[in-house]
Amino acid sequence: MIPYIPNAELERKTILQKYKELLSYMYDKTSVEQRRLIRKSFAFACTAHKDMRRRTGEPYIYHPLAVAKIVSQEINLGTTSVACAFLHDVVEDTSYTITDIQDIFGETIAKIVNGLTKIENIILDTSISVQAENFRKIFLTMSDDIRVILIKLADRLHNMRTLSAMSPEKQLKISSETSFFYVPIAHRLGLYSIKSELEDYAMLYTDPDSYHLIENRLSSTETERQKLITDFVKPISEKLKKTGIKAEMSSRTKSIYSIYQKMKRKQINFEDVYDIFAVRYVFDSAPEDEMRICWAIYTIVTSLYQTNTKRERNFLVHPKANGYQSLHVTAMSNSGKWVEVQIRSKRMDEIAEKGFAAHFKYKEENRQPTEYENRVEDWLSKIREVLKSDNSNALDFLNEIKLNLELKEVFVFTPKGDMKTLPAGSTVLDFAYDLHTKIGSQCIGAKVNYNIVPNNYILKNGDQVEVIISKKQTPKLEWFNCVKTSKARESIKESIRIEYKKSVDKGEQQLKQIFDELEIEYSGQNINKLRASLKIRSEVEFWNYVAQNKLTSDKAKKILSNEKNIELEEFQKRVSEEISNRSLDDLIYEQLKTNPDIFTLDDTVDIIKYTLSPCCNPLPGDQVVGFQVSHDEIVVHQTSCPKAIEQMSKFGNRIIKAKWNKEQDIAFLSGLRISGFNKKGMIRDIINVISDQFDLNIRSLQIESKGSVFAGTIMLYIQNVKALDKLIETLKKIDNIESINRVGYELD
Repeated sequence: MIPYIPNAELERKTILQKYKELLSYMYDKTSVEQRRLIRKSFAFACTAHKDMRRRTGEPYIYHPLAVAKIVSQEINLGTTSVACAFLHDVVEDTSYTITDIQDIFGETIAKIVNGLTKIENIILDTSISVQAENFRKIFLTMSDDIRVILIKLADRLHNMRTLSAMSPEKQLKISSETSFFYVPIAHRLGLYSIKSELEDYAMLYTDPDSYHLIENRLSSTETERQKLITDFVKPISEKLKKTGIKAEMSSRTKSIYSIYQKMKRKQINFEDVYDIFAVRYVFDSAPEDEMRICWAIYTIVTSLYQTNTKRERNFLVHPKANGYQSLHVTAMSNSGKWVEVQIRSKRMDEIAEKGFAAHFKYKEENRQPTEYENRVEDWLSKIREVLKSDNSNALDFLNEIKLNLELKEVFVFTPKGDMKTLPAGSTVLDFAYDLHTKIGSQCIGAKVNYNIVPNNYILKNGDQVEVIISKKQTPKLEWFNCVKTSKARESIKESIRIEYKKSVDKGEQQLKQIFDELEIEYSGQNINKLRASLKIRSEVEFWNYVAQNKLTSDKAKKILSNEKNIELEEFQKRVSEEISNRSLDDLIYEQLKTNPDIFTLDDTVDIIKYTLSPCCNPLPGDQVVGFQVSHDEIVVHQTSCPKAIEQMSKFGNRIIKAKWNKEQDIAFLSGLRISGFNKKGMIRDIINVISDQFDLNIRSLQIESKGSVFAGTIMLYIQNVKALDKLIETLKKIDNIESINRVGYELD
């Protein structure tokens, strides 16, 4: 990165130029009074951030200017939002207060700016997530004014565009937050362009090797793609001209992140991703003509090319949950490549790219809200429900919010024909709780399409559901495993909390009576002896056991009077064995003990325990990050591991710099998943490559065949990622092997 050299005169001109460009863009959309507010907020921000600079070395005011530009041009918000974009960091980074903002700019702007201001990063309890507390604050304000999160997305987008100036630890923390929290929000609000850009930037910093690999492949095939597009659209354009349909053609390449996810999900190579690019036809018309023109263009495409009916998507009548409308058809080009064609009106296109805010450009006086606006309001209502919960744990709150960001939905009906929209994967229990908390709590099953099903039945589009209840039914702990919605989870949690308190109160009272009768001290040690001897791990189950009179005085006396307490020793031994055998990485850990310098941490760390996370099995050569789980213990993950990303997004302050010591040479346990078509001698060929050509030790080999295909997992010891990649490349040359993937974390 080229160092930035300050130049006061050039910076002044640049600031004025950026401001004038913004004002010019807003001019026709604003009144004299609104333009006065923009000037006032800009001048205030310039004064507040005077002499402040960003990590890049540039004047700090460049950032609010950039955020204001994104807010106005990329998200399509108005004057108040632009003013808040200028002011969003004033309270956080200067001596001005929210009271100052309210006195100068009024209550509305002050409330939005307050929602955008982070909580001070001074929390002594490391178990508390500063990020989660900040996200909760954002949602508290957003539930009343959605502009808070839209401006926050603009702020995050500009931060990601300039993230190269930050330290590696900050890059990982901010990128993890972005992919875990901001990307789903952008998706939920229909901001496709911003979502894709955030995903790509996050991947650039959490998995740069994969990012640059795909980036280079896209660059090297660009000329070929352009020729394919030109040849493909030519006959379509000619037919459109003949029929008098005016439609603007554009093409877009799938984002790097989306390509990577498809490669991993389908376990295919870059060349096998057939929808790397799409052709889009956008036309301008009156709302009543949109459907007719969409289908007319569709007819032209299908008359010229063979299409894949399985890949057709009609989002015209039933838009996606974020308001997205379009007609998709995948056609086979003359060069033998599949091409996705997207057909939509100008109105649909703006909504597809700019999402929520674009809807309000088409608002009319005295009209009914659109289906999308109703859905957004429903979503905000669900957020408000979570906010009303008495749950004080911000991490639990954040997890519940994540459930409400799910876009895939199912449409089901009540016996009277009322439609209910639920997240995909929702069950009868979710439906019951959506109707009413009491109905959910007493649900024992349902009639779905007149057939009786259990309460964990997963609903499908079009199902008609009649809930069956029983007054004797109460929520169970296992219900958590079969509900999808936050309303159901919160209701179950609250019911169990109430029942748990009843059980604890009753159980404690009865246990105290038993201890008094036996003249035994009522202590935690004696209670733990009882639990261990009874082999009851869950505290809830233990108090239920006591409350139900299953623990007699004689039984308690026998357990507590046994000095040796053999059952307790056996119980503790079994728990200890289970912990020690929890993963395949035990052998790695043993080797690490004899080679403690294989992993190099921050220079400030002298002696610290560390383990390699079994969820992603990092190898030397992988890009890794240390995550401090306690005062003296670090868990090492690959930087692209979803679990690591989630933890870093919540506890960014626990990230520890980490790198491999290149001078060490030690074998690490890793694994490969192999699949292909059966042939005689296949196992022999695989073993020959691993053992003879590469001289590697195989720990285990498990292969199963079904018909003409086989799939297997091989665990082996290997030095680093480079050696593993070379092994995979060689194994792929064996005839009939179709795919080889490293054993690691799994995608959801």
